[in-house]
Amino acid sequence: MSFELRRFLPRSLYGRAALILIVPIVTIQLVVSIVFIQRHFERVTQQMTGNIALEVEYMLRQVNAAPDLAAAQQVVAGLVAPLALRVELPSNRALSDTRDFVDLTGAFVIEALYQSLGAAAATAGQPSNPVLGVDLVAERGQVLLLLASDKGPMLVTMDRGRVSTSNAHQLLVLMVVTSVLMTLIAFGFLRNQLRPIAQLARAAEAFGKGRALPYRPRGATEVRAAGAAFLDMRNRLERQIEQRTLMLSGVSHDLRTPLTRLKLGLAMLPDDDEVEALRRDVSDMEKLLDGFLAFARGDALETPQPTDAVQLAQQAVENAHRAGRNASFDPPVPPLANPQVLLRPEAIARALENLLNNADRHASQVVLSLSLSPKNLIFTVQDDGPGIPEDLRAEAVRPFARLDPARSQNRGMSVGLGLSITADIARSHGGTLRLGHSERLGGLKAELVLAR
Repeated sequence: MSFELRRFLPRSLYGRAALILIVPIVTIQLVVSIVFIQRHFERVTQQMTGNIALEVEYMLRQVNAAPDLAAAQQVVAGLVAPLALRVELPSNRALSDTRDFVDLTGAFVIEALYQSLGAAAATAGQPSNPVLGVDLVAERGQVLLLLASDKGPMLVTMDRGRVSTSNAHQLLVLMVVTSVLMTLIAFGFLRNQLRPIAQLARAAEAFGKGRALPYRPRGATEVRAAGAAFLDMRNRLERQIEQRTLMLSGVSHDLRTPLTRLKLGLAMLPDDDEVEALRRDVSDMEKLLDGFLAFARGDALETPQPTDAVQLAQQAVENAHRAGRNASFDPPVPPLANPQVLLRPEAIARALENLLNNADRHASQVVLSLSLSPKNLIFTVQDDGPGIPEDLRAEAVRPFARLDPARSQNRGMSVGLGLSITADIARSHGGTLRLGHSERLGGLKAELVLAR
């Protein structure tokens, strides 16, 4: 039951806060309408109508007691002024019980007149209720009461204010208008309080995608504290990344210098098997060094910019061809209407190069494709190689992991950082790297998912 109710509740903070604001106001209005208006004004109306009914019943008794019509008319003429009534005797007007739909107390007035005059008639021994009809609509602000008398139908007209309170609907309208006005004012304050939270959420989401949006803490004290903590965290992370990058740049320079001297020294030696083995060792050391630096450096120094995703994929395949790798590009069908995506092009190019290189090392056919949705950009690399078992896919993206039993290494050595670097680049763009089975080629399917 609670789960079914949660399906209809708003998910956003603004919607839930608005619900918390609206529900008490509506509840108060309902309680006031039912308890105060329905009960209080109903009792007041019955009491006022009962009082006027006594006056009308007294005049009706005097009319019935008169010996003839002329005498009855004289009696009425002497009573209408003190009782503040207008009487037509006899009357040829026919009335039915009529009231406006929005007249909240009209039903109580009609019911009270019937009950009071009927009870008085029963007390006097009359067999039927003398009320023939009550009209609350024909004359604005007046009550028309048609009675049966011994001298013929008698039409009594009285002011509406004498039988019911006049401000029942005014109170309801005032309550509704005031509630709506205060709700709008509350919504304005609520929006101002929730806007800083939404700005903080956007800044945090953008930072998770590798973008730094301008943000300044605003709003309530708690929101300002959260915003300041976020800025401190972002600044610390940026400083750490910058310091790590600078340190690795120095390490790269320091390590490459002795490697260069080794290469020069080996170049001066005569060619034989031992020298050739040493040259291969130096080359492997360079590859290892490049892999380590690429993994540690990541894409911290690059700024996100609008990039054509299709052109980026085509360029990655062309670079693979120039490197002697077998890869093809499968363009999206139909062509993308707007392939521009905000990302770090050099980092994504490095990630695609890693995926294509990894696939080419273990397969003979490699296909790169992409798809674009309102929320994600997905680069998919599929091959016809042996693939990676499902229970080893999580291990495959860890640094320095080598799954040689599952993936042949006859096509060259691997440092074990290609998939890890790709996964790190995906996370810096608010995405992920998914490994699965290729239904198309039967080998590995690697999906580089990037958030837009």
